[in-house]
Amino acid sequence: MRMASQWRLSALIMVFTLPAIAAVSPNGNTITAQVEAFLSTRLQAEGATPEDTDIQVFPPADHLDACHSPVPFLPRPDQPLSGRIAIGVRCAENSQNVRYLQAEVHRFGNRLVITQDVATGERIRPEMLRQEQVDLSRMPAHILHDPINAIGLQARRPLQKGHSLSTRDLQAPRLVDRDQTVTIEASGQGFRLQRQGKALDAGGLGDMIRVRISQRNIIEARVAGPGILSVTF
Repeated sequence: MRMASQWRLSALIMVFTLPAIAAVSPNGNTITAQVEAFLSTRLQAEGATPEDTDIQVFPPADHLDACHSPVPFLPRPDQPLSGRIAIGVRCAENSQNVRYLQAEVHRFGNRLVITQDVATGERIRPEMLRQEQVDLSRMPAHILHDPINAIGLQARRPLQKGHSLSTRDLQAPRLVDRDQTVTIEASGQGFRLQRQGKALDAGGLGDMIRVRISQRNIIEARVAGPGILSVTF
C-alpha cells in the first residue's frame, strides 16, 4: 500500500513537472532560432548568401524566463558580423527583460593572391592574380576580394608570389611627380583659366597635392590627369 502511494506521488510529480520542462526547452529553442534568422537576414543585407555563411548560436547556459515574442538586436549596431559576437534578445511583451547570447559567424569568400613577384610601382595585370576561397571571418578587414579592385593599380612596395593582396599594398598610378611642372586648370561660375605651376607632392588620380604657383603662393589642387591639376571655385 505504501509502495502504491509512493508510485502515485512520483507519477503526480512527473505530471506537474513535464509541462514546466517542456516550457523551458521550446522557449530556448525559439530564441536560438530567432537569433539565427536575425543574423541570416542581416548577412544577406550585406551581400552574403546562405551558401557562403555558417551561423552557430550557442544556447543560453542558464534558464530563460518565458519569452513568447523574442526580438534580437545588436548591442553595437556597427559591429562586424564575423567571428564570435554577442546578440541581445528583448522580449516584446516586456522590453525590460533583456538577455544576451553568443553566436559564431563564419563568412566564406574569395581573397586575391599574387601569382608572381611584383616590383614597387609595377601595375597589377589580370594574369598576376588568382582567387582563393577562405574564411573571411579570419581575414583582416582590408583584404581585396575582386580583381576589379586591383587591376591597373600600382604596388606600393615589393610583393612576393603567394601574397594576399590588401588595400594597403596598392595605390592609384602616379600621374604627377614631385617637382614636375604641371598645368593648373581653375574653373568656376562663368570662367575657366589655366596656368603653370610646380608640384610639391606626387599624386595619383583624385589626390589633393600642393602646388607652387609663384614664389610666395602655394595652393592645393586635385590631380585630374597626367601632369594636370584642377581647382574649382
